[in-house]
Amino acid sequence: MRTILNLIWLVLAGFWLALGYVLAGLICCILIITIPFGIASFRIANYALWPFGRTMVDKPSAGAGSVVGNIIWVIVAGWWLALGHLVTGIALCVTIIGIPLGLANFKLIPISLLPLGKEIVPSDAPFATR
Repeated sequence: MRTILNLIWLVLAGFWLALGYVLAGLICCILIITIPFGIASFRIANYALWPFGRTMVDKPSAGAGSVVGNIIWVIVAGWWLALGHLVTGIALCVTIIGIPLGLANFKLIPISLLPLGKEIVPSDAPFATR
């Protein structure tokens, strides 16, 4: 079932959302100081392509730098990406078949707002990294 949902997701929303994250990552990699944001954006782009069967967990090694970085990220790019997920999620929830895809979009909003200090792991092992 995960594979079918991921394939439908890829066609209807995943490809375009991943392109948004890749664009944000490329823009962030222009300056040396924003390279960590670019790397986080590329990591989320991978997650946005194939979200079913994976989840996000807090990194145990994340510290105050992640908090400061997340504040900067929300101001620079996070709210644009979260808005894209919100609009796409609402549009997908209009049809019955799109409801699981819309819910997956809503699941991606927190990581699009606060990507630093998070790790993406398989759903069947969310506590494996701790």
